Amino acid sequence: MSAVFVACHSILELDARHRLTAKALLNAQDMHRLVMSGFYGWVDDGSPDARAQMQVLYTANADLKNGKLTVVVQSRVQPDWSRIPFGALTEPAGVILVDQKIELGDRYRFRSVINPARMSDRHRRPDAPPPADGKRDLKRLADTTADHARQWFAERLQAPGEPSTSERGVRRIGAHTDPAGLVARILPKISNIVEKKDGKHAVRIGRAEIRGELTVTDPRVFADVLIAGLGHGRAYGCGLILIKPLPGGGDPK
Repeated sequence: MSAVFVACHSILELDARHRLTAKALLNAQDMHRLVMSGFYGWVDDGSPDARAQMQVLYTANADLKNGKLTVVVQSRVQPDWSRIPFGALTEPAGVILVDQKIELGDRYRFRSVINPARMSDRHRRPDAPPPADGKRDLKRLADTTADHARQWFAERLQAPGEPSTSERGVRRIGAHTDPAGLVARILPKISNIVEKKDGKHAVRIGRAEIRGELTVTDPRVFADVLIAGLGHGRAYGCGLILIKPLPGGGDPK
């Protein structure tokens, strides 16, 4: 049993003091625009699902001490980074093609930034009875402890023989590990300024970094998750899973 993971990876080294980069560090929507600037022309202008069509995912790491921002962008199409203003890039963008054959039992070291969100009743006490009309006023909460982040990711692990979707409808990742070996770190929340009828509002996006090792139990599911991303917040730097083969499995074919 095997599957193939094919994607384009770009590495952008940006000057954190440049106006474009400074704005991206302050607002998640500006960061999204910076990333998507490399993909003009691939889909119709104004398409509401442009990112999903091109399967654009990214993760960003800021080195504030040295004034640098590193952005890794994954896509199913070839980007053009020439629209990034002169001076924003500290060196030419690096673009490589990833062509990886994934087989059952392959082992990888991985890193991912996730949005460990859960749904909760907006105003209801935990001990309150369900509403009489059956309707629930739900909001999405981002858990803010490392334990919660590990639990969120562990629920998506897929042990050998398990289906790709859990009984609760949670999409699994086609790989498994000992949850005790996962390392989680809560990252600063980022803000996305959105326009509403009553004015501008800041939406806070919770994030956590998860690291560890994975063994592939379902190559097709694992490849699909690598391509499409994991969880919510994928337009704002969450969901990209970066992998590195471990000795004895997962070598590029």
